[in-house]
Amino acid sequence: MTLKGLEKLQKRNRLGNPPSIGEASSNLNAPEVAPTNSEILNIKKVDGRKLRASGRTIQFATRVSEDFDLKIRAIAAQKKMLLVEVLEAALSEYEKNN
Repeated sequence: MTLKGLEKLQKRNRLGNPPSIGEASSNLNAPEVAPTNSEILNIKKVDGRKLRASGRTIQFATRVSEDFDLKIRAIAAQKKMLLVEVLEAALSEYEKNN
């Protein structure tokens, strides 16, 4: 790199001036605390895929009216349920009454 190229790089200050020492964070002066062995042993790794696993493996698709779609989605949103959970609850109630 030539001297002119170096000067151009030095003049290019896109980030502005760094903060003064008084404005800088003091986190580098804080003590570093490592977890103890008992803390490490108590941490259990959770696989997110296992949390999402539902045992549902068969795809079920059907056509419904717009009114039905709006109603079932509103119920699912209100109850914080999946659409399939609403359908399963409806089937369970149907089976109880028939």
